[in-house]
Amino acid sequence: MVIEQVVCGEEAMERLGGLLYKAFSSLKSVHFDGDLGMGKTTLVRGILRGGGYTGPVKSPTYTLVEPYSMEELQIYHFDLYRLHNPEELEYMGIRDYFEDGSLSLIEWPEKGGGVLPMADLIVRLALEGDGRRVSLESISPAGEGVVNELQNIMLSE
Repeated sequence: MVIEQVVCGEEAMERLGGLLYKAFSSLKSVHFDGDLGMGKTTLVRGILRGGGYTGPVKSPTYTLVEPYSMEELQIYHFDLYRLHNPEELEYMGIRDYFEDGSLSLIEWPEKGGGVLPMADLIVRLALEGDGRRVSLESISPAGEGVVNELQNIMLSE
C-alpha cells in the first residue's frame, strides 16, 4: 500500500515527521529514498522532534550512524551516501543496530544492498512544484499498519 502527500517547506516536512514518529514505534527499519536536497534529514529531524528530542540533528554523512535515545525507543539515523562497499556495514556491526526496541532510519539504503534487512516502510521524496512529494510504501505487515494509521490521520486533517 502506498500513500502520498505534497509537503511545502521545511516546517511542514518537520510536522510530517512528527506525525510519523507517533506511528513508527512498531517498525524496525525505514528506508528513505530521494536525491540530494530532497529533505530526508529534515524529515528525520521531524521524526526525532515528534519523540521529544530537542538537541541538534545532523546528517551522519561521515560517521554513517547517529544514535538517539528516546523515552521508549532507541533510534539510529544512518546516512550511507559515502559508503563505498556494503561489506563496510558488516565491519561496523550493522546487525547489532536492528534489535528489539530500536528503529533504524536509513538514508541511501541502496548503498547497503545485500547487507541491510528488509525495510518495513520506504519513504520516497521527490521534487514537485515548490514542494516535495512524500510517498510512503509499506513493505511488511508492520509497515502496512503504519500506512493505514497515517492515512487515517492525514484524512482527518
